[in-house]
Amino acid sequence: MTTYAVPTASTPRSRIRTVATTVAGNFIEYFDWLIFGLYAPILAQHFFPGGNPLTAVLGVFSAYATGMLFRPLGGILAGTLADRRGRRVALLLSITLMGGGSLVIGLLPAYASIGIAAPILLFLARAAQGLSAGGEWPAAVSYLMELAPKNRRCLYGSYFAVSSAAGGLAAAALGLGLGAFFGAGAMAQWAWRVPFLVGAALSVILLLLRRQLAESEPFARARRTRPRASLRRLLREHPRAVALAALFVAGVTINTTTWTTVVPALAQTRLHADPAVVYAAVSASIALAMLVQIPFGLLADRIGVLPMLTGSLLGFAVAGPIALAAMAPSTGRLVLSMGTGLVLMACLTSVMPKLMAALFPVDLRASGIGLPHGIANSLAGGLTPWLGTYLAGHDRFGWYLALLVAAAALAWVAGWSAVRRMSVESADPVAGPAPRSEPLVATAAGRDG
Repeated sequence: MTTYAVPTASTPRSRIRTVATTVAGNFIEYFDWLIFGLYAPILAQHFFPGGNPLTAVLGVFSAYATGMLFRPLGGILAGTLADRRGRRVALLLSITLMGGGSLVIGLLPAYASIGIAAPILLFLARAAQGLSAGGEWPAAVSYLMELAPKNRRCLYGSYFAVSSAAGGLAAAALGLGLGAFFGAGAMAQWAWRVPFLVGAALSVILLLLRRQLAESEPFARARRTRPRASLRRLLREHPRAVALAALFVAGVTINTTTWTTVVPALAQTRLHADPAVVYAAVSASIALAMLVQIPFGLLADRIGVLPMLTGSLLGFAVAGPIALAAMAPSTGRLVLSMGTGLVLMACLTSVMPKLMAALFPVDLRASGIGLPHGIANSLAGGLTPWLGTYLAGHDRFGWYLALLVAAAALAWVAGWSAVRRMSVESADPVAGPAPRSEPLVATAAGRDG
C-alpha cells in the first residue's frame, strides 16, 4: 500500500496532498450538514406522516438535533480510538460514517413506502453523521498539527476554517443550481436526493485517499513508550487542560454561532430583510472570512498565539457591538455587520487548532481535544440561537451583546492560561513536553511553533 511520507522526508507535492486529504473531511462534513438543513421541509414531506405538516417539520429538526447530540459521543469515541489505534484509523472511520449517513438518506424510501422505518432510519443516519462530525475534527487536528512544520502550525490550522466555509458555500451553490436546473417540482419529488448522493460520492473518494495516509510518526513513537490511552487517564492526568479547552471552545462557539446563525435569522425576523438579500450577505461575508483566514494563520505563526487572541477580544468588545447595532436590511449593511464578526472569528480559528493540540501530550491529544470540543460545541452551539432569539424578541438584546463580549473574554482567559501553561515544545510532537518556563509566545526570532 502506498503511504505518504512523514513530514521530515515529504516532497512538497505529497505534503500538499496529505494536508488536503486531512482537511477535506471538514469540507464534506459542513457540506452534508448544510444540505440537510436546506432540504428539511422536503425531507419532512417524504419521511414523516403527512397529516400535520408542522409535526413533520419538527420531526426533521429532531433528526437534525440527534446529529448534534451524538457529536460529543463521537468526539469521545473517535478521540480515544485515535489515541489507541492511530489517527489514520479514526479518520477512516469518521469519513465512512459521514458518507454512509449521506448514502442512506439519499436512497431511503419514503414513509409512504416503508412506514415507520423511514423516520427511524433517518434518525440512525443522522446519529452516524453526528458521530462522524464529533470525531473528525479532533482526529484531523491531531494529525495535521503533528504533520505541520513547527513554524507553520497556525497556517495549517487555518486550512480547517477555509475547508469548512468552502463546504458550506458549495452546499448552498449546489442547492441553488439544482433548483434552477430541475425546478421546484422535480426538487420536491426526487432531485433533492442528488446532493446527498454527491456527499456520499465525495466521502468514498476521500476514503480511498485516506487509506494511503501514513500514520503520524510522533503518535507511533508515543504509543511505544506511553500507557494505553483512556478517558479515565485523560481526566485523571489532565483535568485542568480539559477544562481550559472546554472554556475556550465555548467562548469561540458562542461568537461563531452568533455571526453564522443568530444574525442572519434576526436580519429576517427583526429587520424584515429579504431572504435573498440575507443569503447574498451571508455568502459574501463567508467569502471575506475565507480570504483573510490564511493570511491570519501566517500572521499568527509570526507574532504568536496570544497577540491574535488579544486582537480578537478587543475587536469583539469594541467593533462587535457597533457592527450589530449598524445592521440594516440591505446587502451592504449586512455584509458590513456579518463580515466584521466573521473576520474577527478568523483571528480565533487561526490559532484554535494549535492551541488545542498544545494542551495535551501526543498519546492523549485526540481524546483531549475531542471530549471538551464535543461537549462545549454542542451545548454552546445549541443554546446560543435560542438565547439570542429570546432576548431580541423581548427587547433585551443589549444583554446578548454583553454575553458576546463575555464569551470573547472567556476564550481569551482560557487561551491565555493555556499559553502560559504550555511551552513551545509541548506543541511539538517530536520534542515532547518542555520546561514550563518557556511560554507559547513568539519572540522576535519567530520561536512560536
